[in-house]
Amino acid sequence: MKLACQAKGRRGAFAFDFAFESRHRAVALVGPSGCGKTSFLHGLAGLLKHGSARIQIDGDLLLDDGIDRRPAHQRRIGYVFQDVRLFPHLTVRQNIAFSQPYGGDRLTVAEALHLMDLEGFEDRRPAALSGGEARRVALARALAAKPRLLLLDEPFTGLDASRRERLAPYLMRLRDQADLPMILVSHDPRDLDLIAGETVVMGVGDPG
Repeated sequence: MKLACQAKGRRGAFAFDFAFESRHRAVALVGPSGCGKTSFLHGLAGLLKHGSARIQIDGDLLLDDGIDRRPAHQRRIGYVFQDVRLFPHLTVRQNIAFSQPYGGDRLTVAEALHLMDLEGFEDRRPAALSGGEARRVALARALAAKPRLLLLDEPFTGLDASRRERLAPYLMRLRDQADLPMILVSHDPRDLDLIAGETVVMGVGDPG
């Protein structure tokens, strides 16, 4: 597998322009605080007003904003945010189903629930979930749209050691069984050792 990503953008006075290539399915993006790691993910996902991106997977051009800039919901990129961002008024089933209109060949809600071992949680609301369960729901929601690339921003934030140990196998399952490339941002070396096949270092961004 070969993953090639490039994104550039600006947020206020901060600007970045970064690219990498990897032959690993799971890539960790590391660097000092404020260097633009999350901004890079947002650029790939199309969440920056002033930004652009280009992504190739195995030579297949997933997107190129220089040719055709597509909105975030048309990029076939799954994003699991650091703060999860589940809809509090929706059930687990409804949260997962929310992403389905944005995918072509999408997973059913039942398939996404099964992949994340969430059967029996369908009618719960986010307030009734543990931190690890909420992150599994966020993963299932991202997967339901059948993305070509998964972006994970600090996926273990706020989890204690036992909960992170329970969540890690689900990410490894996606890496090894679902054939889904992923980019992981983390400050914790344990995340890199568990999941990433390669670590890419991002330097300090250009303040513009």
